[in-house]
Amino acid sequence: MILFGLVSLVLIIGGSAVQQTMNAVLSFLTTKSEWLYVLVYIINFIFFMALAFSKYGKIKLGKANQKADYNGFQWGSMVFATGIDASILMLSATDPLQYLQHPAFGAKPFSSAAYIYANVCGEFNWGPMAWMIFATATIAIAYAMHVRGLHVQRLSAAIPMLQGDGKVRHTLSQIIDFLVVFGIMGGIGSSIGMEIPVIAQVLSTITGIPDTMGLKLGLFGVLFVLFAMTVYAGLNKGIKKLSAWHIYLAIGFLLIVLLVGPTMHLLKGEGQTLFLLVQHFTALSFNKASAGTNGFAQHQTMFYWGWWLSYMPVMGLFIARISRGKTIRQVIVGMLTYGVGGCLSFYAVLGGYALWLQQTGVVNLVQILNNHGQAAVLAALIQTLPLKMLMLVMFCLSCFVFLATTISSSAFIVSSFTSLELKGQQQPSRWNRMAWVVIFILFSLGIVLVGGFETVQAICTIAGFPLIFVALLLLQSIYQSVTTDASVKRASLVAPANARRHAMRELLSKDL
Repeated sequence: MILFGLVSLVLIIGGSAVQQTMNAVLSFLTTKSEWLYVLVYIINFIFFMALAFSKYGKIKLGKANQKADYNGFQWGSMVFATGIDASILMLSATDPLQYLQHPAFGAKPFSSAAYIYANVCGEFNWGPMAWMIFATATIAIAYAMHVRGLHVQRLSAAIPMLQGDGKVRHTLSQIIDFLVVFGIMGGIGSSIGMEIPVIAQVLSTITGIPDTMGLKLGLFGVLFVLFAMTVYAGLNKGIKKLSAWHIYLAIGFLLIVLLVGPTMHLLKGEGQTLFLLVQHFTALSFNKASAGTNGFAQHQTMFYWGWWLSYMPVMGLFIARISRGKTIRQVIVGMLTYGVGGCLSFYAVLGGYALWLQQTGVVNLVQILNNHGQAAVLAALIQTLPLKMLMLVMFCLSCFVFLATTISSSAFIVSSFTSLELKGQQQPSRWNRMAWVVIFILFSLGIVLVGGFETVQAICTIAGFPLIFVALLLLQSIYQSVTTDASVKRASLVAPANARRHAMRELLSKDL
């Protein structure tokens, strides 16, 4: 808390002067450490694809006769609702406009090819490789909780090699748990730092209140009260009730845009995007969307890879808790189906609609983006819809509820990671939970005062970097767990025995 409090003060006092330093750090990481991010994501994706469709994919995360706590749709809805954050409402509309100006695969800016490719990189960055980084913590924690019967309060508890007595193991566990908190702070702080200016702009459009720092500070005040009430109430009374609403708001908004917009054009465009995504998947995986350069597409992927890594512990703990009774294969395929499908839907609808508005000349969204930023683009896009004031209100509420859900859950989990031993269903102390809410708000306020999307990108990339090594440890833990799993060993013994009995019956029947 002291460390993040000091960092928050540096951001708040330093203001825009810190931006240059952040940009230098981002440039260093994206040029010198790109290979490491790329390597980890490729290894991780191949590992889980192999795991899902191997004999180990049948391992049940629970007892042999355990029924799943939730059916497929209920589970998938919760995974999707928690895995996405208000950022996708914003970035799915503005990312394609960026790629239109800086197209991948050698296309010329604003050409017909640039429009065709505009959604491909964005959907890749929210696609299968991204969601599989959540599987790293999910499967490790779920196996520890539901198969080994451990109480997982911290991520280090899901790593078998760190269990047991000894100063070295204890020290490594503490370091890993600190890196987890570091990553969560960076990811969550960046989300608030990016989304508050957008909400302020949209709110200014609705109410006519000038979009000043005073409005942003007012929003921080409202968020603080909302976060504090939710986190103070606890997991079931506060966070559970809040999370029940945000998926309906987001999906409702998306459906309205799809139905009132050029529906067939959007559906056809998404079909083309998916085809190109599959065609160029290998090049995108190696971050070679523009051969021979470290251009805009590569820069964006590094930002996303850091961001997804920073959210990995939070999402892993959440998905693990709701996955009791499911097999490893069901969890992995479910994340690919509901998680990836949900994210791609936002790009298909909001991204496709933004591109259609630009291409048909209805609104010059690119000019608005370059001159006034992301928030102004979203306000302009929403104003092209019927009942624009209602849609603006709906969008603003969606963002606010998304933020409240994500931050409240994260503050709860960070307070759990930073507590002494919690027993059974015991929750972290209220002062601990409330203190992290204060730190979240101060840290995010510092990011807003520094300003610039590049600052958000730098903090996400920095926060995710240490978790690369945590992810590798988790992969090793999963491999160790599944290859020594008792149910797989029993199946390996039973299957040959059954085969021999079947062969003997066949032989005897022939003789008779």
